Amino acid sequence: MIIPGMSLRYPIPAARHRAEIVVRRSRFVASAAPTASVAEARAFIDAIRAELPDAGHHVYAFAIGHGSSVIHGMSDDGEPAGTAGRPTLAVVAGSGLGDLCLVTSRYFGGVKLGTGGLVKAYTEAAQALLEGLPRGIHETTEQVAIHLSYAQYDTVKRLCEAHAAEIEDEAFGAAVTLRARLAVDRFAALAADLAEASAGSVDLRRIER
Repeated sequence: MIIPGMSLRYPIPAARHRAEIVVRRSRFVASAAPTASVAEARAFIDAIRAELPDAGHHVYAFAIGHGSSVIHGMSDDGEPAGTAGRPTLAVVAGSGLGDLCLVTSRYFGGVKLGTGGLVKAYTEAAQALLEGLPRGIHETTEQVAIHLSYAQYDTVKRLCEAHAAEIEDEAFGAAVTLRARLAVDRFAALAADLAEASAGSVDLRRIER
């Protein structure tokens, strides 16, 4: 199902990544991962807590989805209100990335940084992580059914490949039915090319979910 307002293509993290900075002997270990749901973000936060149990704070911010459908979340995790989660979220939101969860784990070094120092340190830790974060593209996809004759099979397969439509199932009876998955914003172009190649005889339909 396509949610109204959801961006069809948007940048996301391509893999997990980590960066570390030291500010007046305090270590700030920033970790990030692609997370496609709030549940995945929560699971990543829990995984970082388990991986770095000696850290005094695990400050996080996430952006799930993109555009008008984005869901944001954050936590100061015991740091003074507004000094950690909010500046981290500002960096996450300003990055333009969706499906991103960023956790900064702090190891206290014995020197208090003050509220301004904490804001600056958490901001810089998040920025340092984003500088090296590998990036990819999320595409909203949908499943379609294509009904065709045996004589049209090779042509239809070539057009599906040209439009990056992944064939998931093939059924052979009196005619052929293909089930494929493709990016939502490529449906119209594939439909036009199929219609032109078959004089309108190939039937392309979205599969309702």
